[in-house]
Order: sequence, then structure tokens, then C-alpha cells
Amino acid sequence: MENIRSQLEEKQVAIYFAAVVIAAITALLIPGTTAAESAINPALAFMLFVTFLQVPLVKLGQALKQLRFMAALLIANFIVIPLLVFALVGFFLEDTMLRLGVMLVLLAPCIDYVVTFAHLGRADARLLLAATPILLIAQMLMLPLYLRLMLGAEVANYIEVAPFIHAFTWLIAVPLFLAAIMQLFAKRSATGTSISNYLGLAPVPATALVLIIVIISVLPQLGTALTSVQQVLPLYVAYAVLAPLCGWWIARKARLEAASSRAIAFSSATRNSLVILPLALAIPGAIPVLPAIIVAQTLVELISELVYVRVIARWGQK
Repeated sequence: MENIRSQLEEKQVAIYFAAVVIAAITALLIPGTTAAESAINPALAFMLFVTFLQVPLVKLGQALKQLRFMAALLIANFIVIPLLVFALVGFFLEDTMLRLGVMLVLLAPCIDYVVTFAHLGRADARLLLAATPILLIAQMLMLPLYLRLMLGAEVANYIEVAPFIHAFTWLIAVPLFLAAIMQLFAKRSATGTSISNYLGLAPVPATALVLIIVIISVLPQLGTALTSVQQVLPLYVAYAVLAPLCGWWIARKARLEAASSRAIAFSSATRNSLVILPLALAIPGAIPVLPAIIVAQTLVELISELVYVRVIARWGQK
């Protein structure tokens, strides 16, 4: 079981790219795949459930005691990275919808596959895994504030409170609660332990499934949004270069050890695009622009991770 899990994690990049290719071909050959949009939230909820299941509640408490790490992680993701995003968006984008889409995706730190990429990049993935619920809750609380700071009163025309509450309930609270129940069941029952072990194989396949559903539902709508994608791609590339450097700088200022510093660099660079997508789809007039530029960020990020696992792994070596 552990060997299968290890193989899935080591080959996850290839699995994700295969999922993207399969989904793209499916969307091009089969009409009506946009109907899969209704499956995005259930697939995301399952992905987050199996991700949270990998976070033992005891270790979550231990992570909270790592004050310097948590402080550096929060400062990097919710102070330094927003300043970087504000600069990129403010200088290079004028269209409000494009600004909204880029901010939605770049202001939300990843809480799922970043853990495995961090592990492959010789970072302290355990601390990052334990911090995932905190990162998810924090971004849901901070996103409306950031959007109002950057977009002003205009944000009221695009963002409604209800989708955020719905996302928090079904994508955070419910999966986290079910994961906690499953952990208790696993401790008290051999059957629970067995089920938990099998679910431990699910994070990579679940993420691949979400990628497939997102792409087959969004790709047919992208034709009219290619110009928008071309405008944001340079920003995504700039972010991919600058964000891990910002995270590493904050971590070193906090005098963290190399593995913990690499974890913050990975967290700073990797974004929560798959979880943010349902929020974007709930915005009036979002389709096709917002889904297009959010999916584009995911593809740029997956390519960037191939570089990170080789380059960031060398940072801090003597």
C-alpha cells in the first residue's frame, strides 16, 4: 500500500499532465462536456477530504506550535505575496475582469498538491501539510478584503457573499469534519484503519479527476477568451519566478532551517486555482474569461513545478 502511494506521488506530475491531455482531447471530440461543470464542487470536496485525511490532528497541533514557521508562512502568503500581486496587476492590467481573475487565483495559496511537490523538492512537507486547513480558512477570510483594497467599490458588482459561505461550508468545514471523524474511526477500528489506508491512495487520483472535470467543462468555452489568456500569461510567468524567491527570503529572515524555508518557497509559488474556480464561476459575467485565465494559471504552474522540484531542492545546501 505504501509503495503504491509512493509511486503515485513520484509520478504525479506525469499523471496530471496526462489528465490534462485526456481532458482536452475529450472536450474537443465530444460535444456537451460543459455539463460536467456541476461535478466540480463534489470532486473538489472529495479531493480536499482525502487531503485533510493525511493531516493527523495531533500533527496539526504540533504545527501550530511551530510559531516561527507559521508566522513566516502567513507573512509570505498574506502580506508579501499580495504586495507582489498588487504590483503585477496594477502595472500591467487595466481590465477589471482580468484583474479580478488574476487576483482570485494568485492570492490563494495551494493546500493540496503543493504538499507532494514540496516533498519532491526536499522541503518539510509535513509542516506544510499540517498547515493546510489554516491556509484555506485564512484565504477565504482575506480574499474579499484584498479584492476590495485593489478593486474598490467595483468589487461589489462582481463578488457575492453567498458563494464564499457556500465554499467555506462544503469545501472546508464539511471535508475537515469528515476527515476528523474518519481519523477517530481508524484509531478505534481495524475496518476504519483499512478504509483510511485505501483513502490514503486517493489524493493524486482525486486531483487528476478534478483537473479532468475542470478542463472538459471549461475548454469548450475558451474560444472567445484567448486574447485574455495572452494578456495574463506574462504575469503568471513573472509570478512563477518571483514568488518562490519572496517566500525563501521571508523564511531565511525568520531564520528557519533549509527544509522549512523550501516549504515556504513552494507555498508562496503554488496557488489554489482548482478550489478558487467555483467561486469564479459564481461571479456574474465570469464565463468565459475567468475560467480561461484560471485554468491557464494551473497549466503554467504545473510546468513551473517541474523546475521547482529541481531548483528549490538545491537552495540552502552548503
